[in-house]
Amino acid sequence: MHTEKSCGAVLFRKEKGTLFYLLLHHESGHWDFPKGHQEKGEEEHDTVMREIKEETGISTIRILEGFNSIIRYNFKSRGALVGKAVSFYIAEASQKEVRLSFEHIGFKWLEYDEALKLVTFRNSKELLEKVNAFLLSQ
Repeated sequence: MHTEKSCGAVLFRKEKGTLFYLLLHHESGHWDFPKGHQEKGEEEHDTVMREIKEETGISTIRILEGFNSIIRYNFKSRGALVGKAVSFYIAEASQKEVRLSFEHIGFKWLEYDEALKLVTFRNSKELLEKVNAFLLSQ
């Protein structure tokens, strides 16, 4: 089975001491974090920065040191099973404005409890739990 490599980030911003997480709404209905295919010769952090800019229009982010989590899953592409490994980081945004790409139909900045309810996949919920715990411990 062929495995694709992607990188993404749980994007957050602070407003008056409160953490807000960005979720993107996909046409297929699910809510998830910014992520995308790692291109040949690209470092993981470069992929994260590029994908966030492409999907949200946010270009000023800071990737936090000390956190990385890999989510693995399989999906069908043209009838064949494909493996996917997504390396996630935590990124802080300095802006609230989002300019969506054609890939998404909506977005929400949400506090942790609301984000945890809305994010679709179990592995993404677990990722958000880990990220929130990491940020609160800083």
